[in-house]
Amino acid sequence: MRVISRRSLREFWEKNSTARNSLLLWYDRISKSSLENFAQLRQLFPLADLVGNFTVFNVSGNNYRLITYIDYQAQIVFIRAVLTHKDYNRENWKNDNWFNSP
Repeated sequence: MRVISRRSLREFWEKNSTARNSLLLWYDRISKSSLENFAQLRQLFPLADLVGNFTVFNVSGNNYRLITYIDYQAQIVFIRAVLTHKDYNRENWKNDNWFNSP
C-alpha cells in the first residue's frame, strides 16, 4: 500500500520522539502489504478500529493514535492525523470533513 504522506509521521515524531520507532514499524508493515479490506488489515494490526470513515491505529503502547483513511481499491493509505492519546480523546479530529463523507 502507498502511504500519503510519510512526512506527517516524521513531523510528529520530531515533536514526540518516543513515537518514532513505532511509527516507522507501522509504516514498514503497511507499505509492504496489499490489503483488500478491513478484515485483512485486522490480521496485520489486530488493534485497529473503524471510527466513521477512518481507520485508527494504536501506536507506541497505546500512547498515540494514528488516524487514516484507507482506499483499499487504490491501495492508498491517507494519514489524516497523528495524535497523542490526550488529543485523540478531545475528539476534535472528528471535525475533519472526511469523517462523515460517503
